[in-house]
Amino acid sequence: MRTKMEPMDLKQSLKATILRKAKKIAGEYRITIERNERLGFIGSSVELPTVFADAKTPEQCYKATQEALMVAVSTMIERGQRPPQPASAKKRYEQVNVRLTSEEKILLSNVASSLGFKGISDFIRNAALNRVLSGR
Repeated sequence: MRTKMEPMDLKQSLKATILRKAKKIAGEYRITIERNERLGFIGSSVELPTVFADAKTPEQCYKATQEALMVAVSTMIERGQRPPQPASAKKRYEQVNVRLTSEEKILLSNVASSLGFKGISDFIRNAALNRVLSGR
């Protein structure tokens, strides 16, 4: 016999569903781990380069990075945003050219670097796609 779900039960159920979906998505992200003198190891991902975790061993760092990515992805889902697809999901064959002034290039390069992007192209692509996919 089925009983009526209380609002808290429904909220817990929705959260569990989102967490499962986020874990599956984040589980396919490419994680990079680098040694750090002060922290031991720092992990991040190609898909969400601004999400970091640290730990004393590579194994602990990997697990902590997976957890941080899952939290970031579940937050995106809860906010109605679309998390990035795993880097391995799509090969990029198309190219576009963008002309910039020297000052614009320096500005964008500095911002890209400070946010953890590997280069200006990844930053521009990520910023543009986030803008388009968020509907703004």
